[in-house]
Amino acid sequence: MEKQFEYIEKIKEDNLRYAEQNGARRRAFVMTFGCQQNEADSEKIAGMAEAMGYDICEEPSAASLIVVNTCAIREHAEQKALSVIGQYKHLKNKDPELIIAVCGCMVTQEHRVNEIKFSYPYVDFVFGTSSIHRLPELIFEKKRLSKRLYCPEEAEYLVAEGIPMKRKAGARAWVSVMYGCNNFCSYCIVPYVRGRERSRTREAVYAEVKELIEKGYKDITLLGQNVNSYGKDSGYDYDFADLIAYLDTIEGDYMLHFMTSHPKDATKKLVDTMAEGKHIAHHFHLPMQSGSNSVLKEMNRRYTFDAYMEKVDYIREKMPDAVITSDIMVGFPGESEEDFEDTLKALRRARFDMIYSFIYSPRKGTPAAELEEQIPENVKSARFERLLATQNAISLEMNKPLEGKTIRVLCDGRSKNNSSVFSGRTEGNKIVFFDGEDTDTGKFLNVTIERADTFALYGKIVK
Repeated sequence: MEKQFEYIEKIKEDNLRYAEQNGARRRAFVMTFGCQQNEADSEKIAGMAEAMGYDICEEPSAASLIVVNTCAIREHAEQKALSVIGQYKHLKNKDPELIIAVCGCMVTQEHRVNEIKFSYPYVDFVFGTSSIHRLPELIFEKKRLSKRLYCPEEAEYLVAEGIPMKRKAGARAWVSVMYGCNNFCSYCIVPYVRGRERSRTREAVYAEVKELIEKGYKDITLLGQNVNSYGKDSGYDYDFADLIAYLDTIEGDYMLHFMTSHPKDATKKLVDTMAEGKHIAHHFHLPMQSGSNSVLKEMNRRYTFDAYMEKVDYIREKMPDAVITSDIMVGFPGESEEDFEDTLKALRRARFDMIYSFIYSPRKGTPAAELEEQIPENVKSARFERLLATQNAISLEMNKPLEGKTIRVLCDGRSKNNSSVFSGRTEGNKIVFFDGEDTDTGKFLNVTIERADTFALYGKIVK
């Protein structure tokens, strides 16, 4: 980063000269697709842009620099990103000095880089997930050379500390504790586009979380493709449970969440640490993916359904109030009707508060994409509807007992869909709607739940 700060200063000087000559500052627009890790990366992109003298704007038409941070988890996410990039052609025609960059997981794949190169000639440079910190260098080189740049993935995936960040407004913040994945689930592109696991030091994570709490952030989510692997790659004498126990010692009024956990690595020690903690939310997101052992084996998940349920049962034993959520995939290649029925049975046994459900999407370069028994789209869609119907009934059953109870809620402000009401989330990340005041935003409130629906709770603030 020391080298990058030299580029930051040079670009900042250029932008200051531009502002003096034109009476207006250059602006940057960052478009983000994908997961919370991408959101955290975009906060670094915006932070570096601001350090270089750009004002961050909300509309691409107002920008001198556009950065599109892409996702590769499903085909739909990639197509959506490409569609948006296509819409920027007219902006480049209007302003040839506009710099357009594409980064993130999608362009870590060679075939997508080639597609950008030949089908989107107005994109100035491309860089992958290992090169986020090199944004200042790439902008400087683009301005100096006036040619398109294709930044190769770093020879060694490293952890760059000290990157400026521009956090989104609100009381919630994301903190990456590690990057990459070593699991190689047969359907997943992440290990190929995010590299091998590498952990930040607990001192660096502690300092960042402590600073956020001192600035007034109330909900800190620790991020990693598999947070349970934290520390294993570096030979640290502490693991993820030790990390959150260490963070829990920070003084203040806040909650700690984390995601995502791989079931094979979710330990009793982690659950015990959560149960004993002062600030660690009793919310465990534990992706199951399928209730069929044969499908789990083909997915290379490395656990059985019974082993998974032992984890769930232990969480509920130690934290009876825990909210447990999961990821479920339907239509994995070779999934039979019996396999799918096992997944429905698993939902009834596990009784998740909520699931994030997905229809399998082939990812080029993954083993599952090469399997012959691809499930027809109409079969996948029909199973998806049955999955949702089953889980929706369970979610409602899990929410109904909350009626009449008073729950602590972090207020996010006015609802995006209805500005006459306010919304917030519980410790278990359940959405709550209530009447409030603008001064409630960013505060913990006690809300009595008057009505519970499948996807949300409705209540009244207890003064």
